[in-house]
Amino acid sequence: MYKREILESRPTPIENGKPLQGTWIRAFEHVDLLSIQRPFSVPLPGWIRDCRIKEWESFAVQDDNFYLNALLINLKYYRVAQAFLYEKAAGKRMFFKKILPFSGWHLPRGLANASVESRSLGFFFRIHNWLDAGTIRIDLNMQASRNRPAFTAHLKYDSDEKKTTPLVVNLPFSERRCLYAYKTLTSVRGDMVFGGRHISLDPAKTIGIFCDFKGFYPYRMRSLWCTAFGIDAENRRIGFNIAENQTRETYKNNESALWVNGRLTPLPPVRITIPNGIGADWVIQDMEGMVDLTFTPREPVRSALNLILTRVEYDSPLGFYNGMLVDSEGKEIPIRNLWGIGEKLYLRV
Repeated sequence: MYKREILESRPTPIENGKPLQGTWIRAFEHVDLLSIQRPFSVPLPGWIRDCRIKEWESFAVQDDNFYLNALLINLKYYRVAQAFLYEKAAGKRMFFKKILPFSGWHLPRGLANASVESRSLGFFFRIHNWLDAGTIRIDLNMQASRNRPAFTAHLKYDSDEKKTTPLVVNLPFSERRCLYAYKTLTSVRGDMVFGGRHISLDPAKTIGIFCDFKGFYPYRMRSLWCTAFGIDAENRRIGFNIAENQTRETYKNNESALWVNGRLTPLPPVRITIPNGIGADWVIQDMEGMVDLTFTPREPVRSALNLILTRVEYDSPLGFYNGMLVDSEGKEIPIRNLWGIGEKLYLRV
């Protein structure tokens, strides 16, 4: 069965100007990819190197009735804020996206106690990473439009590392260019207000996943993610985040993980295939017998932008996962109609 070396905690994934490679289970104190010396074959000024770093934070939260996910991405030439809310029983959806030219800021370089926010007319989005206090706080506020009611959400992740173990990785694209990722699955409490309704989220029934990414991604970036979480038939809090991307040496280290009641299992590299298009079944499998899943999309979600200097194609349909996963103790975890999303991203910038 697949095993992965968990490295001793370090303050940063960059040492002596070189990126480290590996998997950890504690957040870094500081992640500054600009401290890498000569990440490209020719020397470049700092502002050009900075423009080549893509970074974002994303989250998803759900209970028996609602699924909410959102992201804040900084591409340096522009930033994107996106949110999607789905009411399961009624089959109703709300989608919001805003593109703002130029960024002028960075996402936090540490998660101990730092925040990022995006403000524009009729919109406010703030993420406060406060791991020193064992929490991540998220605030969303969108004014009403012709096609969407006003929406407000205040969420609090219980990210106490005594209750759940995060996955932290630094993965190579090349000798000097890398991808850093932090992922955690926790219980969530909070409130949502929209359409004249006030929804209180019960932490005993509400789960969320949070991700933090930074990387010297290729000019043409291609990535696939499969994410789902919930309460299973044995009343366990389970969830997974599985990825296929352009990093190297994926058998030794990758960004795929399974959580069962807060216990982390790093997963082997997977192959995600979409043989009949985004709207048909996706197949997610590995070579170690630990991952065998099918994703059936139900609600399409698509975001696209095509300009002279940039192109974005981002499909993130909501649907169901079925199949089987195996944890680090060799125990099979059946996945039955577990709500989640599949993500397919092509980005040229």
